[in-house]
Amino acid sequence: MTIASPHLGSPAVWTDARLLYALEEVVEKELNRHMKVAKDWMPHEYVPWSDGRNFPGLFEDGEAWDKEQSKVTEVGRIALVVNLLTEDNLPSYHHEIASLFGRDGAWGTWVHRWTAEEGRHGIVMRDYLLASRAVDPDKLEQFRMAHMSEGFESDNRHSMLHSVAYVSFQELATRISHRNTGHQSGDPVCDRMLSRIATDENLHMVFYRNLLKAAFEIAPDLTMQAVRDVVVNFRMPGHGIPGFERAAAQMAIGEVYNLRIHHDDVLQPVLRFLKIMEIDGLGPEGLKAQEELGLFMGGLDAEAAKFDERLAARKARMAARAAG
Repeated sequence: MTIASPHLGSPAVWTDARLLYALEEVVEKELNRHMKVAKDWMPHEYVPWSDGRNFPGLFEDGEAWDKEQSKVTEVGRIALVVNLLTEDNLPSYHHEIASLFGRDGAWGTWVHRWTAEEGRHGIVMRDYLLASRAVDPDKLEQFRMAHMSEGFESDNRHSMLHSVAYVSFQELATRISHRNTGHQSGDPVCDRMLSRIATDENLHMVFYRNLLKAAFEIAPDLTMQAVRDVVVNFRMPGHGIPGFERAAAQMAIGEVYNLRIHHDDVLQPVLRFLKIMEIDGLGPEGLKAQEELGLFMGGLDAEAAKFDERLAARKARMAARAAG
């Protein structure tokens, strides 16, 4: 490691600048690994262009949008809009991480590479939605303008460790959301497209997760506190989307993303990889954060169990109505 810590977890020693410097060798290693396993792909190859036709406007033969023109399910349509609008704020995300991680060296190379890869996601999703007529194009643009006009400020921009912890979970959450949206979309073309995007998101998660593991090795107390704070206060970056709460509720019922999925498929895999509850050698603040994290996860599991019961009851009622 570039810097040896005379007192692991001492905030007087581990400023953001020193942590960035100390972790640069890990960033370079992870960047090289990423470049070896990441595969370039062409967004236009995942879009059903032959399904496309003119919308009203400059074209006299334009056909107005109607939801019956697409095979995408209602929950698939809602989730696709949320996922795309989340991707649309890429300029703000780039600004956040470039300001925090810098534009030089391995950190800067990663920032730009990540941005380029994420840019493909918004391109292919919008092209798919318009060509397949899965969503109302006018409303989609109105939502985009409203969402991007608000900008984006991360809850974790105050701390480099908090930011690394957040994206370790958020990239996996995004992967799961895209993957489940594809499964629930009712369209194999959409499923293939979102599976391709999910593969990218998983690689991004691995990069940050491995970086977070390295941070535990040099500053375990501060890193444990950052993970505790992020997990307890986690919000998806699209929370500012107009109508997000209602859309999130519909996605939860539709099993695209809900408490059970968040606990089992997002938080637990990262925490297990880090062996978070087995980390020892912590100081008082680190031990407190570790204990609070364990208690929170137990409480979240209990809340997820209640949600599971409500969802099962809802499905039973719907099945009974359909049978009657």
